[in-house]
Amino acid sequence: MNADSNTSKNPDPRDAATQPGPGAPSPEAAAGETAPASEPPAEPVSLDDDRVAQLEGEVAGLKDQLLRAVAETENVRRRGEREREETSRYAVARFAKELVGVADNLQRALTAVPAEARAADEALNNLMVGVEATERQLASAFDKFGVKKLDSLGKAFDPNFHQVVMEVEATGKAAGTVVQVLQEGYVIHDRLLREAMVAVAKQGDGQGHVDTTA
Repeated sequence: MNADSNTSKNPDPRDAATQPGPGAPSPEAAAGETAPASEPPAEPVSLDDDRVAQLEGEVAGLKDQLLRAVAETENVRRRGEREREETSRYAVARFAKELVGVADNLQRALTAVPAEARAADEALNNLMVGVEATERQLASAFDKFGVKKLDSLGKAFDPNFHQVVMEVEATGKAAGTVVQVLQEGYVIHDRLLREAMVAVAKQGDGQGHVDTTA
Protein backbone atom coordinates (compact mmCIF):
# COMPACT_ATOMS: atom_id res chain seq x y z
CA MET A 1 0.00 0.00 0.00
CA ASN A 2 1.43 3.38 -0.93
CA ALA A 3 1.83 6.52 1.06
CA ASP A 4 -1.13 8.35 -0.53
CA SER A 5 -3.55 5.74 0.62
CA ASN A 6 -2.17 5.87 4.14
CA THR A 7 -2.59 9.58 4.22
CA SER A 8 -6.21 9.41 3.15
CA LYS A 9 -6.97 6.71 5.69
CA ASN A 10 -5.24 8.56 8.58
CA PRO A 11 -6.16 12.29 8.45
CA ASP A 12 -3.97 14.79 10.32
CA PRO A 13 -5.54 15.58 13.76
CA ARG A 14 -4.43 19.24 13.36
CA ASP A 15 -6.86 19.59 10.47
CA ALA A 16 -9.70 18.37 12.67
CA ALA A 17 -8.88 20.92 15.37
CA THR A 18 -9.16 23.80 12.93
CA GLN A 19 -12.48 22.74 11.51
CA PRO A 20 -15.63 24.00 13.26
CA GLY A 21 -17.67 21.35 14.92
CA PRO A 22 -21.28 20.60 14.12
CA GLY A 23 -23.57 23.50 15.15
CA ALA A 24 -20.68 25.89 15.91
CA PRO A 25 -21.11 29.44 14.57
CA SER A 26 -18.84 30.58 11.84
CA PRO A 27 -16.09 33.09 12.68
CA GLU A 28 -17.94 35.74 10.71
CA ALA A 29 -21.12 35.19 12.76
CA ALA A 30 -19.21 35.22 16.06
CA ALA A 31 -17.56 38.49 15.15
CA GLY A 32 -20.93 39.99 14.33
CA GLU A 33 -22.34 39.04 17.78
CA THR A 34 -19.51 40.56 19.86
CA ALA A 35 -18.91 43.80 17.98
CA PRO A 36 -21.23 46.60 19.26
CA ALA A 37 -23.30 48.41 16.75
CA SER A 38 -22.02 51.93 16.18
CA GLU A 39 -24.44 54.77 17.08
CA PRO A 40 -24.82 57.81 14.93
CA PRO A 41 -23.33 61.02 16.49
CA ALA A 42 -25.76 63.28 18.38
CA GLU A 43 -26.74 66.34 16.53
CA PRO A 44 -25.92 69.64 18.41
CA VAL A 45 -28.91 71.56 19.78
CA SER A 46 -29.10 74.92 18.16
CA LEU A 47 -30.58 77.93 20.03
CA ASP A 48 -31.49 81.15 18.43
CA ASP A 49 -30.24 84.45 19.85
CA ASP A 50 -33.57 85.31 21.49
CA ARG A 51 -33.64 82.07 23.46
CA VAL A 52 -30.03 82.53 24.55
CA ALA A 53 -30.78 86.05 25.73
CA GLN A 54 -33.84 84.81 27.62
CA LEU A 55 -31.85 82.10 29.43
CA GLU A 56 -29.07 84.54 30.29
CA GLY A 57 -31.65 86.93 31.72
CA GLU A 58 -33.16 84.16 33.85
CA VAL A 59 -29.72 83.20 35.18
CA ALA A 60 -28.93 86.82 36.01
CA GLY A 61 -32.27 87.19 37.80
CA LEU A 62 -31.71 84.04 39.87
CA LYS A 63 -28.20 85.20 40.77
CA ASP A 64 -29.54 88.58 41.89
CA GLN A 65 -32.21 86.91 44.03
CA LEU A 66 -29.57 84.68 45.62
CA LEU A 67 -27.31 87.63 46.45
CA ARG A 68 -30.22 89.54 47.95
CA ALA A 69 -31.22 86.55 50.06
CA VAL A 70 -27.65 86.12 51.32
CA ALA A 71 -27.41 89.83 52.16
CA GLU A 72 -30.74 89.78 53.98
CA THR A 73 -29.71 86.73 55.98
CA GLU A 74 -26.47 88.44 56.98
CA ASN A 75 -28.37 91.59 58.01
CA VAL A 76 -30.77 89.55 60.14
CA ARG A 77 -27.84 87.76 61.79
CA ARG A 78 -26.03 91.01 62.59
CA ARG A 79 -29.22 92.64 63.87
CA GLY A 80 -29.87 89.65 66.11
CA GLU A 81 -26.34 89.76 67.50
CA ARG A 82 -26.64 93.50 68.16
CA GLU A 83 -29.99 93.07 69.92
CA ARG A 84 -28.63 90.24 72.05
CA GLU A 85 -25.60 92.33 72.97
CA GLU A 86 -27.74 95.33 73.91
CA THR A 87 -30.10 93.12 75.91
CA SER A 88 -27.13 91.69 77.77
CA ARG A 89 -25.54 95.11 78.36
CA TYR A 90 -28.67 96.88 79.57
CA ALA A 91 -30.61 94.00 81.16
CA VAL A 92 -29.86 95.37 84.66
CA ALA A 93 -30.68 99.00 83.80
CA ARG A 94 -34.00 99.11 85.66
CA PHE A 95 -32.55 97.33 88.67
CA ALA A 96 -29.49 99.61 88.67
CA LYS A 97 -31.72 102.68 88.51
CA GLU A 98 -33.34 101.58 91.77
CA LEU A 99 -29.96 100.99 93.38
CA VAL A 100 -28.65 104.47 92.67
CA GLY A 101 -31.21 105.67 95.20
CA VAL A 102 -29.59 103.36 97.75
CA ALA A 103 -26.23 104.87 96.88
CA ASP A 104 -27.69 108.34 97.50
CA ASN A 105 -28.89 107.34 100.96
CA LEU A 106 -25.54 105.79 101.89
CA GLN A 107 -23.78 108.99 100.88
CA ARG A 108 -26.25 111.10 102.87
CA ALA A 109 -25.63 108.94 105.93
CA LEU A 110 -21.88 109.39 105.63
CA THR A 111 -22.03 113.15 105.16
CA ALA A 112 -24.54 113.59 107.99
CA VAL A 113 -22.12 112.43 110.68
CA PRO A 114 -19.20 114.82 111.28
CA ALA A 115 -15.73 113.53 111.97
CA GLU A 116 -15.82 114.94 115.53
CA ALA A 117 -18.89 112.84 116.39
CA ARG A 118 -17.25 109.70 115.06
CA ALA A 119 -14.10 110.38 117.07
CA ALA A 120 -16.09 110.88 120.26
CA ASP A 121 -18.28 107.78 119.90
CA GLU A 122 -16.64 104.45 119.10
CA ALA A 123 -19.92 102.68 118.43
CA LEU A 124 -20.99 105.39 116.01
CA ASN A 125 -17.61 105.23 114.31
CA ASN A 126 -17.91 101.45 113.90
CA LEU A 127 -21.35 101.96 112.36
CA MET A 128 -19.97 104.49 109.89
CA VAL A 129 -17.15 102.11 108.97
CA GLY A 130 -19.78 99.53 108.09
CA VAL A 131 -21.68 102.07 105.98
CA GLU A 132 -18.46 103.01 104.16
CA ALA A 133 -17.76 99.34 103.43
CA THR A 134 -21.29 98.93 102.09
CA GLU A 135 -20.89 101.95 99.86
CA ARG A 136 -17.59 100.61 98.47
CA GLN A 137 -19.16 97.23 97.78
CA LEU A 138 -22.08 98.86 95.98
CA ALA A 139 -19.70 101.00 93.92
CA SER A 140 -17.75 97.87 92.96
CA ALA A 141 -20.96 96.18 91.82
CA PHE A 142 -21.87 99.27 89.78
CA ASP A 143 -18.46 99.22 88.10
CA LYS A 144 -18.80 95.52 87.31
CA PHE A 145 -22.01 96.13 85.36
CA GLY A 146 -20.92 99.34 83.66
CA VAL A 147 -22.75 101.77 85.95
CA LYS A 148 -20.71 104.93 86.43
CA LYS A 149 -21.25 108.23 88.23
CA LEU A 150 -21.25 111.36 86.09
CA ASP A 151 -18.39 113.78 86.63
CA SER A 152 -20.42 117.00 86.52
CA LEU A 153 -18.87 119.49 88.90
CA GLY A 154 -16.98 122.24 87.07
CA LYS A 155 -18.17 121.01 83.67
CA ALA A 156 -20.30 122.96 81.21
CA PHE A 157 -24.01 122.33 81.42
CA ASP A 158 -25.10 119.50 79.13
CA PRO A 159 -28.87 119.08 78.68
CA ASN A 160 -28.31 115.42 77.79
CA PHE A 161 -26.97 114.64 81.28
CA HIS A 162 -27.92 117.55 83.56
CA GLN A 163 -31.09 118.99 84.99
CA VAL A 164 -30.67 122.56 86.21
CA VAL A 165 -32.36 123.16 89.55
CA MET A 166 -31.11 126.71 90.11
CA GLU A 167 -28.70 129.35 88.89
CA VAL A 168 -26.09 130.88 91.17
CA GLU A 169 -24.77 134.45 90.87
CA ALA A 170 -21.26 135.76 91.44
CA THR A 171 -19.50 132.42 91.24
CA GLY A 172 -16.54 133.58 89.22
CA LYS A 173 -17.29 130.82 86.74
CA ALA A 174 -18.37 131.06 83.13
CA ALA A 175 -22.12 131.14 82.64
CA GLY A 176 -23.57 127.64 82.46
CA THR A 177 -20.79 125.99 84.45
CA VAL A 178 -21.96 123.43 87.01
CA VAL A 179 -21.02 124.86 90.39
CA GLN A 180 -22.93 122.44 92.63
CA VAL A 181 -24.26 118.88 92.28
CA LEU A 182 -27.44 118.36 94.24
CA GLN A 183 -28.01 114.79 93.10
CA GLU A 184 -25.48 112.62 91.33
CA GLY A 185 -26.17 111.42 87.81
CA TYR A 186 -25.36 107.98 86.46
CA VAL A 187 -24.85 106.24 83.11
CA ILE A 188 -24.86 102.54 82.27
CA HIS A 189 -22.23 101.97 79.60
CA ASP A 190 -23.01 104.79 77.13
CA ARG A 191 -26.68 105.22 78.05
CA LEU A 192 -28.07 107.71 80.59
CA LEU A 193 -29.42 106.02 83.68
CA ARG A 194 -30.30 109.12 85.71
CA GLU A 195 -29.55 112.74 84.98
CA ALA A 196 -27.70 114.84 87.52
CA MET A 197 -29.52 117.64 89.32
CA VAL A 198 -27.19 120.64 89.34
CA ALA A 199 -26.82 124.33 90.01
CA VAL A 200 -25.08 126.38 87.35
CA ALA A 201 -23.37 129.74 87.25
CA LYS A 202 -25.70 132.53 86.22
CA GLN A 203 -24.96 134.92 83.40
CA GLY A 204 -24.14 138.56 84.20
CA ASP A 205 -26.70 141.35 84.46
CA GLY A 206 -28.63 141.98 81.30
CA GLN A 207 -27.51 138.73 79.74
CA GLY A 208 -30.59 136.72 80.61
CA HIS A 209 -30.62 133.15 81.80
CA VAL A 210 -28.69 130.07 80.87
CA ASP A 211 -30.42 128.05 78.16
CA THR A 212 -31.23 124.78 79.90
CA THR A 213 -33.18 123.24 77.03
CA ALA A 214 -31.83 120.39 74.92
